[in-house]
Amino acid sequence: IMSTLETNSIGKYSGNNVSIDDALNLKSYTTTQRDALTSVAGDIIYNTTDSKVQVHNGSSWENVGTSVVEVNYLVVAGGGSGGSRIGAGGGAGGLRSTVGNTGGGGSLESAIQVVSGNGLTVTIGAGGAVATSSGSTAAKGNNGSDSVFSSITATGGGGGGAYFNSADDNGKDGGSGGGGGYSNGTGGAGTANQGFAGGSYDSGFTGSGGGGAGAVGAAASTGTGGVGVISNILSSSDATTESVGQVSSSNVYYAGGGGGSGASASGGLGGGSAGTGGDNNNAAAASANTGGGGGGARNVSDTTNVSSGAGGSGVVILKYPDSNTITVGTGLTAGSTYTSGGYKVTPIKSGTGTVSWS
Repeated sequence: IMSTLETNSIGKYSGNNVSIDDALNLKSYTTTQRDALTSVAGDIIYNTTDSKVQVHNGSSWENVGTSVVEVNYLVVAGGGSGGSRIGAGGGAGGLRSTVGNTGGGGSLESAIQVVSGNGLTVTIGAGGAVATSSGSTAAKGNNGSDSVFSSITATGGGGGGAYFNSADDNGKDGGSGGGGGYSNGTGGAGTANQGFAGGSYDSGFTGSGGGGAGAVGAAASTGTGGVGVISNILSSSDATTESVGQVSSSNVYYAGGGGGSGASASGGLGGGSAGTGGDNNNAAAASANTGGGGGGARNVSDTTNVSSGAGGSGVVILKYPDSNTITVGTGLTAGSTYTSGGYKVTPIKSGTGTVSWS
């Protein structure tokens, strides 16, 4: 008995065109089965888990027919709080960017390529909580929290040092380092390509400035916070409307260090708050959505409690072609989307969630 061999009719036309009489049925795999394959660039399958035709690009699988969106970013972490009782300024949150300047004197980073429809995680870091001295017991500042966009993480700023004993007056390491407190504290270290170190104690009944994304914090005799960096990913008018960054003239600064106590030291441009000049006064908080460091507070009375300035919260700002539309997921708070020069820019101001593009 001879079995019947059935074939589809395949016709070749000009060039590389091929005609198949019946529908072409690709080999089907689940995602688990697909990932177990030994694949090379050009392999095509039908993914039954995702109900998508997928092609291997040589390193990963991509859905056929999807577009890729190029996204530029500014990611700023929460700033550290200042120290209390002859406290130093808090360090600014780490800053990473593809636009304007990045932190720590590093080179600008590269935009990321996002497959349309894919959700990417965003987390906005909180500023470090206030530190409160209790009579004669000092309190060092608290570090800010990290901000995240996809694989990009900016490190929270370091808390400022405070008068106490030996190493307890040192500033904490962070995105930018906290300043060193009275009476021999050294500044905390910054994170490479994100921010600078805090200043160290040199003289006086004072605290040092916290580091900024653009400069080291000043020594205690001056106490000013390190300046932040300019990133005009949002125009100065749009940044003012959204209350993100610190606008000076036509430039927008982010991630300035907090000022040290005892010398009325100012915070660095970029949202850092000033340290207290007089005795027994609380320091002001750094500005929200700047990543600025909080100012140091000073009390010399063993019966008076004072609080340092809290660090400023961070921010994530995303820039992408104006032909695309962003979707901001539940859990995130975004500002308005601005359009200019062929791009849209969206600031994300708080929360944790996902963003995607179409």
